[in-house]
Amino acid sequence: MESNLWEFDLESQPEIVQTIAGYALQGWDLALTWLLSPAAWSQFALLIVAYLAAVVITRRLRPMLARLLDPGDSDTVVAKSRRFVAQFLPLLLPLMAYVLTGIGEGVVRSIFDSGAVIAFGKRVFLFLAVRALVRDIISDPFLKLLGRYVLVPIAALYALNLLGPVATRLEETVVPLGNLSFNLLWLLQFVAVGGVIFWLGQWSNSQSTTFIQKQEEMRPSLRQLVAKSVEFLIFGVAFLVLMNIMGINLSALAVLGGAIGVGLGFGLQKIASNFISGVILLVEGQATVGDYVELDGGEAGTIVKMTARAAILETYDGRWIVVPNEDFITTRVVNYSDSGSANRYEAPFSVSYNTDINAVPDIINAAVSKLDFVLAVPEGPDCELVGFGDSGIDFAVEYWVNGIDDGKNKYKSHVLFAIWNALKEHDIEIPYPHRVVEMKGELRTVSE
Repeated sequence: MESNLWEFDLESQPEIVQTIAGYALQGWDLALTWLLSPAAWSQFALLIVAYLAAVVITRRLRPMLARLLDPGDSDTVVAKSRRFVAQFLPLLLPLMAYVLTGIGEGVVRSIFDSGAVIAFGKRVFLFLAVRALVRDIISDPFLKLLGRYVLVPIAALYALNLLGPVATRLEETVVPLGNLSFNLLWLLQFVAVGGVIFWLGQWSNSQSTTFIQKQEEMRPSLRQLVAKSVEFLIFGVAFLVLMNIMGINLSALAVLGGAIGVGLGFGLQKIASNFISGVILLVEGQATVGDYVELDGGEAGTIVKMTARAAILETYDGRWIVVPNEDFITTRVVNYSDSGSANRYEAPFSVSYNTDINAVPDIINAAVSKLDFVLAVPEGPDCELVGFGDSGIDFAVEYWVNGIDDGKNKYKSHVLFAIWNALKEHDIEIPYPHRVVEMKGELRTVSE
């Protein structure tokens, strides 16, 4: 009666509960079969022997491999390859156990014509290897996320021998999307394969960009152009490979390409214009990373990055300004530097009308030239008479420095300090505004 009651209660449960209960009953029956079978006990024993043998071999083999793969302080390509292989040494034990268990499975099947227990152990060793790979070896955040939520679950299903049934169930679950439809298995494969391919594209792009930036004989703008071209090429190839692997007909994208063309003709004109302007800037090299520029609109700063759509300027106070590439082509741009070229600045000052102005230029030029950042080439400090002001005689000293007089350097402030000290040393007065009040008419005393 209790058995009938259990069957009645189980039949009244939802389908997913019935499925889980069915798998549980199958597992229970399988466990009982293994416990009562001499062949199963022999497979358990062989499984333990294979694991212990893997432990002994790993303890002897791992130190030898560690010494062999240790590149020392070398930084060559071979040394990097050896470091890359050495980081997988923690997988040696589970993989060695997997290999020895596979050999034991072949022996058991040839004797008992059955090897379910040792095959289960072999799959468990593979699961442990995958888990160690994701947990201890993979450091990239994206790959670790992909391994944690895709690779480890797949290995777990494989260890429990449920990978086939789950894959079949996902393949049978079709998701309609308008006139298109796809199954969940295809969607998961697309996400996993696409993620790996584009991660490889990102890694390849990073390596190629680093290599290109080291080619110092190339102009900075040319390096930027080559790096961007390689980036587009890598991700274009990655997209085509992904479409080919997933079996998507590229001719079906012709309609999408036409729609994109129409969009570029209407709504994406600015994006296309900025992209082409960026290519022109990189080819001509009129403005590149490291230059200090000032645009007609008032934006000024050092170019710290050039993208396909815009250039990023960093101001004196650390703020970033995103300037569309088109502005560099269609407006006036003042480029103050070319990767650290010299620039000329001016510091104005005034002296009293009681001063011997013929001595002022020599005094100021000598004081400013003593500053370590003031250049003698292409020209030393040059103090000039500017005009006769309301309160004093106006002078200005011109000086050259290597770089930009910005918030980090403050060259002009040091020059003005030097001018002040030199004038004080020679008792030259720096004037301040005077006002003369003229009283007209008779002054009258008011008596009470």
